Amino acid sequence: MNGIDYLLDTNFILGLLKSAPETLSVLDRQPIEVHQCAYSAITRMELLGFPGLGAAEESLIQHRLAQLNHVPIDRAIEDEVIRLRRVHTIKLPDAIIAATALLLDATLLSHDQKLLAVMAAEMPNQTGKT
Repeated sequence: MNGIDYLLDTNFILGLLKSAPETLSVLDRQPIEVHQCAYSAITRMELLGFPGLGAAEESLIQHRLAQLNHVPIDRAIEDEVIRLRRVHTIKLPDAIIAATALLLDATLLSHDQKLLAVMAAEMPNQTGKT
């Protein structure tokens, strides 16, 4: 066991940063501790690569990400991404996030219904949360 129970998708982290009601309601229904959470390298690239990102926003994102576990893209994730893209019609960033969650055996926290449907097909007993 790796101690990571949840993988946070980019849109979920954005929801946390903005205190979005739909994100906060997930946390109200299910208490989650920060040490149980991780994010994919692709999420870091998506968050920090946003055009027009200001210095204050970048600092806030960096601070929040530093509290979570970072999962780099390794060969096992690459291989799982390839498999997922062959089986499902899924964008490359979403495939990376899904592959990461699958290999960690972690629940994916996302607001992307299509991505959650892929996760449900791959892990019928663990569908992720919206």
